[in-house]
Amino acid sequence: MTLATIDEVVESRTAATTRRRAAWLAVGLLVVSNVMSNRVLPEWAYLPWNMAMAGVLILIAHRAGFDFSGVGLAFRRWHRPVGVGLILVACTAIVFAIGLVLPATRDAFVDARVSGISFGNMLFQVLIRIPLGTVLLEEIAFRGVLPTLFGANPALTWRWGPVLGASALFGAWHILPSSALTNGNSAVHQMFGGSMVVVAVLAVASTMLVGVLLCLACYVGRGLKASMLVHWATNSLGFVAAWFVLH
Repeated sequence: MTLATIDEVVESRTAATTRRRAAWLAVGLLVVSNVMSNRVLPEWAYLPWNMAMAGVLILIAHRAGFDFSGVGLAFRRWHRPVGVGLILVACTAIVFAIGLVLPATRDAFVDARVSGISFGNMLFQVLIRIPLGTVLLEEIAFRGVLPTLFGANPALTWRWGPVLGASALFGAWHILPSSALTNGNSAVHQMFGGSMVVVAVLAVASTMLVGVLLCLACYVGRGLKASMLVHWATNSLGFVAAWFVLH
C-alpha cells in the first residue's frame, strides 16, 4: 500500500466520522425542535423557529463538507425539479377535488382546527406558514440533509438505507402532531375511537411511507424543489379543502 493510498484511506475514514457526528447532531437538533414547536413555543414563533432550524441544518451539512448541491438545493437547476413538482401538484389537486366531490370521502376533510379561520388567515397558512414553516424545514431535513449525512441524497443518487432511515425519522417527527389530528378530525376520531396510541402508530407508518414517496419525487425531479412542491400541495390543498368544507 502506497503512501498516497494510505492518505486516501485516512481521509475517507475522517470524512465518514465527520459525517456520522453531523448526522447525530442533526437528529438531536430535530428532536429538540420537534418538542419546542409542538409543546413549548407560542404559535407566532412556529415560522421563525422552523426557518432558523432549516438554516442550522444546512450549516451542519456544510461543516460536514456538503454544499447546497450536496443536499439537493442546486439553485441553477430549475426546469426538471420544478416541472416534475408542478405535475405532481396537478395530480394532487385532482385527487383532492375528487375527494371533495364524492360524499363518501368529503367528511374526511372535516377538521375542527380550521372551523374558526378567516379567509385571510387561510391564505396566510397556505401561502406563508405551510411553505416556509413546515415544508422548508421538513424537506431540507428529511429529503436533503439527513439522507446526505446518512450516505446518499435522493436528489443525486438512490440508496435504500439513507432513504428509509430519513423516512423513519420523518414518521417519528409526526408523533407529537398526531394528537391534534385525533382531536381535530372527526373522521379520524370516529374511526379509532380517540385512541392516541393507534393514531400515533398509524401516523408514523403513513408518514414514513409518504417520506419514501417524497424522496422518490426528489429523485425523479433531481432536486428538493420537486418534493417541496408536492409537499406544499398536499398540506396546503388539504388545508384549503378542509376550510372549504367548513365554510
